[in-house]
Amino acid sequence: MARLGGRLDRLSGDGDVLFVYGTLQFPEVLTVLLGRCPERIPAQLPGWRVAALPDRVYPGLVPDPAGLAPGVLLAGLGPDDWAILDHFEDDEYDLRAVDLATGQAWTYVWTAGVMPELWHSADFASTQLAAFLPCCEQWRL
Repeated sequence: MARLGGRLDRLSGDGDVLFVYGTLQFPEVLTVLLGRCPERIPAQLPGWRVAALPDRVYPGLVPDPAGLAPGVLLAGLGPDDWAILDHFEDDEYDLRAVDLATGQAWTYVWTAGVMPELWHSADFASTQLAAFLPCCEQWRL
C-alpha cells in the first residue's frame, strides 16, 4: 500500500482489514462514501464497548474489560478506500490495531468523552440512518 500519511502510515499493506462498529457497518453508508460496499464479515471485539457519544448520532469504541463490541470487518479495501474512510473519521478517533478471535484488524478508537450507555445499531437504523445518508452524500461532495 502506498504511504498515505497521518494515521494510515500504521497500515501494513493490502491485507489489512478494518473493524467497524458504528455507521460504517451499514452498506448504505459505505456505498455513499466509497461508491461500493466492500466485503463485510460479522465480528465481535472482546474487551471493548460501543459507547454512545454526547450530541452525536454515531458511536465511539472504548476499552471495557467486560465488553464485547459487535461489528463487521471490512475486507478488500484499497488505498483510496482507506483514505476516504480515514478522512471521514473525526480527529477524536485514533487508528489502532486490535486482536479479534479471527486475527488482527484495525479500528478507530474514540479518545474523548463518552456516555455511559451503549450505542445500538438497530436504534440508529430505525431512527437516524435515513437522515444520516444525505449528510454522507454532502460530505462526499
